[in-house]
Amino acid sequence: MRLLHYRPWRGEFHGPIFSVWPIARVSLWMIFRRKLFWGLYGLGLLIFFMFFFGQYLLAWAETQAAEETVRVGVVRAEPGKLIQVLREVLKLNGTGYTYRNFFWYQGYMVMIILALAGSIIVGNDFQFGSLPFYLSKPLGRWHYLIGKCLAAGVFVNLMTTLPALILYVQFGLLDSWSYFVENIRLLLGILGYGAVLTVSLSLFMVATATWLRRTVPMIMTWATLFFFFPLLGRALVNGFHYEARWELIDLWNNAYLIGNALLGLGADAVRPPHPALSEAALVLGVLSFVCLIYLNLRIRAVEIVR
Repeated sequence: MRLLHYRPWRGEFHGPIFSVWPIARVSLWMIFRRKLFWGLYGLGLLIFFMFFFGQYLLAWAETQAAEETVRVGVVRAEPGKLIQVLREVLKLNGTGYTYRNFFWYQGYMVMIILALAGSIIVGNDFQFGSLPFYLSKPLGRWHYLIGKCLAAGVFVNLMTTLPALILYVQFGLLDSWSYFVENIRLLLGILGYGAVLTVSLSLFMVATATWLRRTVPMIMTWATLFFFFPLLGRALVNGFHYEARWELIDLWNNAYLIGNALLGLGADAVRPPHPALSEAALVLGVLSFVCLIYLNLRIRAVEIVR
């Protein structure tokens, strides 16, 4: 051993369950080193900055309410209309409406980033034969899946939960410390909404990436699921006056209804017509379970040489 210049392992040996983190870490590094990801992430942060700096803009506009017009950069605006837009459109009041709107608007960038990430961190393993290498090691297929879903969950939370928590802290600092005490349920709702998105979107991403493998088919499929189906559902319900259950084909709206309840907002906070909360949760849960079954069968079909 010494003649071959091998160095003995001096660390502590762990079980296969600890292999989940290295799989996730390598997947994250594959995305973080790409400039395209940081460009898309920067575009996604523009929505966060709109909410973050919008609070300061609202506070400033309220102090200028007596003026007819004020100058905002090179643009002149009426303080009354500015306050109306910030309060009624973005709902910058620190309630559950604020965070619900933020999650909703942020969803479009989440879809684009997950479509890119899925083809790279999962699709390439099937396309270039890396998966048998992983499974030939002393770890199971579930360790591989958990590691990939963990990486996808990091992307989801970087775009949604983490910025929402920053907004929560900002509202508390601008208001008073009692905001944190009185809105514990709101904090749990933010974490719960993020958890729902993390679990469902991670499974959808890994399943579709396992099936399609390449970036362009991934983007087309995700565009169909999260852009075309929502438009189709609204057209059938609002345009052709079909029953509200047709909107269940909109997966992002299903998560939206669940998040609405987790944030403590009643059913009347969602513009009717809309499907029932239980039906939206059932659809999202069944699809997640189907993704688990598909991933289990797909990975079991991979030939492994140990």
